[in-house]
Amino acid sequence: MIAGIYQLNPVFGEVVHNFQKVEAALSDTTADLIVLPEFFATGYQFASQKEIAELSEEIPAGPTTDFLCRLSASLKCHIVGGLPEREGDRYFNSAILTGPEGFIGSYRKTHLFYEETLYFTPGDSGFKVWDTQIGRIGIMICFDWFFPESMRTLALMGADIVAHPSNLVLPFCPDSMPVRCLENRVAALTANRVGTEDRTSGNPLTFIGNSEIVSAQGKILTRASMADEEIITAKLNPADSRNKSLNQYNNLFTDRRPGIYKL
Repeated sequence: MIAGIYQLNPVFGEVVHNFQKVEAALSDTTADLIVLPEFFATGYQFASQKEIAELSEEIPAGPTTDFLCRLSASLKCHIVGGLPEREGDRYFNSAILTGPEGFIGSYRKTHLFYEETLYFTPGDSGFKVWDTQIGRIGIMICFDWFFPESMRTLALMGADIVAHPSNLVLPFCPDSMPVRCLENRVAALTANRVGTEDRTSGNPLTFIGNSEIVSAQGKILTRASMADEEIITAKLNPADSRNKSLNQYNNLFTDRRPGIYKL
């Protein structure tokens, strides 16, 4: 399969503009799976609960789900993208998966980062893996990567590929994801953004780019720049993630000893 990432710099609050930007950028892209960043259409640094309320939406009834469903149908591919979700009076940092035939599912971010903790509820969906025609796709969002349990849970659930919408500002993730992939034998697409947002009284956030596609063997197949908007693609074989054998004597999963671990 061909996997792709669109690393972009969205304009905060300009959802329709950002939809149009994504659609135009991907119009000539051929891929089986495309991952977009966390909050790809709204921007990231919310400054008030009022902004959260105005820009959040229901899933799957909202405009972002509708947009990605239409784009998936047009491009004949699967797409993962992040958005602020509203459920009653609660708000979640969420991501959705769509395919050529429509909406497939959603995930709510488990581990909130920085100012997200002021406005969002920690995710209650639990980690999920969807069995699609292109492979078994799991999702985690940005700061989830910092917790090894996130990727391990998805791997144990049978994920072939982990879609990882992100708005990374810390420098650690790009060099750490190969280890996450290696220790789980699962491929991953970390879709980050670029640019700077300074919307909360002198606490600017500069996003580090470096979106990357990593194989199940922990090899960085392609990595984007730190500052430019760009599309990157690479070939992945989902079957590689299903072979957990390291050699004739060791299997990454059957060698585990959960009874010994103090979790």
